[in-house]
Amino acid sequence: MKKIGIWMDKQKCDLVVFENESERSSTIASQLEFFNPKGGARSKTKWGPQDVVQDSKYLEREKHQLRRYFENIIAFIEDADQIALFGPAEAADKFYRDLKENNPKLAKKIKSNERVDSMTHNQFKALARKTLKI
Repeated sequence: MKKIGIWMDKQKCDLVVFENESERSSTIASQLEFFNPKGGARSKTKWGPQDVVQDSKYLEREKHQLRRYFENIIAFIEDADQIALFGPAEAADKFYRDLKENNPKLAKKIKSNERVDSMTHNQFKALARKTLKI
């Protein structure tokens, strides 16, 4: 039986795989660009026009990059029997919602979706063992 613990945020995804009394760890980088658009800039003339920042472009690009990140994770975990999902922010929740919409068979294998703050790798492995009852 293959059980996988996942701790993810927007930067990376740490995975621990428990299978046949063995344990192995892996990391998947997100390759997400972090956008920090500056506000509009004034023209050189007094009372001139102001440049508009197109937030929708940034958000659309981030959405596509997140989708690719999730596809990489799904390719790694698709043969799992049980999955425990952890994360400090909304990335884990977005991943879970994406699974429910696009991959319901895999979403049913998720036994836990918990919000946890940053933790060491050993703390993460211990939490995954406890949640997956290993």
